[in-house]
Amino acid sequence: MRTRLTTAALIAALVTGVAVGPAVAAPAPAGTHTTAHQRHDGPNVAALRQALSGLPDRDTTAALVRVGGQGSWHGSAGVRDLSTGRGPLENARFRAGSTTKTVTAALVLQLAAEKKIDLDGTVQHYLPGLLSKDFNPITVRQLLTFTSGLQPGASLGPENAEGYTNRFRTLTPQAVVAASVAKGPYCGEDEGPGKKQRYSNIDYTVLGMLIEKVTDDTYEHQAKVRIFQPAGMTHTSFPDGPDPRIHGPHHRGYQRLVSGEVVDATEWNMSDRWAAGDMISTTADLEKFLVALFRGKLVPQPLLDREMFTLPDVKGATMSAGLQRYDAGDGLVIWSKSGGRPGYSTLIAATRDLSRTLVYSVNSVDAKSETTNPVATRLLKAAFAPGRH
Repeated sequence: MRTRLTTAALIAALVTGVAVGPAVAAPAPAGTHTTAHQRHDGPNVAALRQALSGLPDRDTTAALVRVGGQGSWHGSAGVRDLSTGRGPLENARFRAGSTTKTVTAALVLQLAAEKKIDLDGTVQHYLPGLLSKDFNPITVRQLLTFTSGLQPGASLGPENAEGYTNRFRTLTPQAVVAASVAKGPYCGEDEGPGKKQRYSNIDYTVLGMLIEKVTDDTYEHQAKVRIFQPAGMTHTSFPDGPDPRIHGPHHRGYQRLVSGEVVDATEWNMSDRWAAGDMISTTADLEKFLVALFRGKLVPQPLLDREMFTLPDVKGATMSAGLQRYDAGDGLVIWSKSGGRPGYSTLIAATRDLSRTLVYSVNSVDAKSETTNPVATRLLKAAFAPGRH
């Protein structure tokens, strides 16, 4: 539930007063590189530059951001490595966290369009024996919309405590799901498949298994040929199983522990997150993905609108198949997905017509905190603020 609430908290800032920069573009802060093509209805460059000012600070070591739609802008700030103090890399790769779920959802919908998956088909049908007899039928659509009723699976502990100690251990997706099944379904009158929306990694871990079953291929290869290659995402990949490294140019990621110590969290085995949050990408690649997805190039438009841009008929639902909807008022509706892994906080967000898009990677020292990172909040406010000319 934490990631979904974090996204909502970020976007809620839009209706609590947007702080924008001066009418004329201010000089870029020291250590910040920006490139802009600005129109009268384009990004508010002054506000975006101000949002990146002062890095590194106590909460954030670096940030990368791309704003597109009607006009475009991209910038970076901070340092790539606290030990050297070298500046940021605009093409840096990073752990994209739960934005992986949007890729997984698009994969499932592609397979549905090809009649290889029935969204009303059940987990019990596609993955016989995975769930015990304690579970009522759970449909693929319910997995996509976080309404399955499955309890969270196994964990190696909080990222700011024993999870850091266990960061090189392997916890397979199969073990994660087995732990969920052992807990049984949620119980209660208003529980059960299709009755309540709960954000959790477990639904998308099961979807990863489903993709592998129906394609007789690995999830990673299917993501590459069905999503990354068609969208032109040449710098996006998944780790090789338990490989804890980020290959290619990247920023170091840092995590603040409960003791207050800030440690290097760049190398971390994320195999337990898999189809729910194991992707490594760049801001440019995620922008390509966002545009290709919203334009119907990855999922056929009718299916896209029906599943990714429509909320399930469940009280209080904010999540569709892989995206979150937020009505900011005055006709502004934003569809987004956030992701948080130790050292790396990510967001993809856009209006449905792509008149404004935002992708950022913020090197937060507490990316899994319940409290929203201040730089992330400023970037979201600035990106969706009125443009200046």
